[in-house]
Amino acid sequence: MARMFGTDGVRGVAGQELTIDFAMKLGQAGAYVLTKEKSHKPTIIVGCDTRISGDMLANALMAGICSVGANAVYVGVVPTPAVAYLTRLHQVDAGVVISASHNPMEFNGIKFFNGEGYKLSDDLEDEIQYQIEHDMEDIDFPIGSGVGKIKYRFDMREEYIEYEKRCVPINLSGMKIVIDCAEGANHYTAVETLRELGADLVAIHTNPDGTNINSNCGSTHMEELKARVVAEKAQVGIAFDGDADRMLAVDENGKLVDGDQIMLICAKHLKDKGLLKKDTLVVTVMSNLGLILAAKDLGINLETTKVGDRYVLENMIENGYSLGGEQSGHVIFLDDNTTGDGLLSALQLLRVMVETGKPLSELASIMEVLPQALINARVPNHKKDKYMEYPRIAKAIEELETKFAGEGRVLIRPSGTEPLVRVMIEGKDQKVIEEEARKLADLIVKIMI
Repeated sequence: MARMFGTDGVRGVAGQELTIDFAMKLGQAGAYVLTKEKSHKPTIIVGCDTRISGDMLANALMAGICSVGANAVYVGVVPTPAVAYLTRLHQVDAGVVISASHNPMEFNGIKFFNGEGYKLSDDLEDEIQYQIEHDMEDIDFPIGSGVGKIKYRFDMREEYIEYEKRCVPINLSGMKIVIDCAEGANHYTAVETLRELGADLVAIHTNPDGTNINSNCGSTHMEELKARVVAEKAQVGIAFDGDADRMLAVDENGKLVDGDQIMLICAKHLKDKGLLKKDTLVVTVMSNLGLILAAKDLGINLETTKVGDRYVLENMIENGYSLGGEQSGHVIFLDDNTTGDGLLSALQLLRVMVETGKPLSELASIMEVLPQALINARVPNHKKDKYMEYPRIAKAIEELETKFAGEGRVLIRPSGTEPLVRVMIEGKDQKVIEEEARKLADLIVKIMI
């Protein structure tokens, strides 16, 4: 059987790949694997984003948790980083988020955190998969008083808000901010936090109905936010994704400020204050070449990992670094939270603006964003890891690498969360790299479909 877990949990269309039965089994196997060494009755916190399938899957998952003798605490709609924080705060045994992040609403996902609020290692995920594939043969299902209970604690989101304010205690009075909450998990927490910090706030896409999450809004669709920032004469725009673990920004002129720029702005500010551990920033291979060049000039060391915030985090923990993330807006401030946290990233960026007195456009000029083309080739999910097994594709990639050697980069990789092969090319001429990326993506689709 193929691996169930991608770079960010288990994903699939709710009711199709991600069925009630499968969610229940994930609850059983996950609760068993994550709590089997505990001598007490374990407790697991469960939260979700705003997708219509969230409650359905959460209830199935919690039924599975209770069936193996663990208790569940359902906190309802909260950001992914809130579950990570609440898991640590309340010293429970694990946390689970029901979300498919930036994916369309028909998708959903299930991702686990351990008791310290960290995403699971590959080994633990493989152990969960083993239990499911072997029909829970190692699990004793209790009866009577041994069965677990469910508590409902929708008030816990307030604890997350208070924590975010303590992490970055800034005064935003007089600052006009537009935020796009993507009809997702931050529709309440981000609005309340920024208003309580004094911001003059314009909040859009804050009315989730279960079906509109990420629909032409949020960090994957920035056009409306760009226009609104200019129209409102705001100093900054902030966009979250559906589960609010990532954030992108817009400067006062309506220009995108991506994850690379946000990380470098914050890294420099922290370094200047002596707070950037080992003067190092952890990024992925997808980070823009402009960041690499600018970091060198600023005396900031770079560590590079493969794509996926979990790999960034692993590197940070192993080497004692405090800041890392992805171009997509997953940024980890490890001194404050154990996973990407869109609201925390927004507050850290706003703090730099407040403390320096500089507009975001000036701060973002810290690096030159070199032309980059990213084209997704949609292929069957079970084939996406095998693109190099096709000789014509392998030859085309080799020819591109030769063409751009010395003046750009070619990076081809399967998505960890979607049925896609991502084609990314960096170079000097935007038109040329877009044409070449499109040609290769079309070839991949043609051959692999």
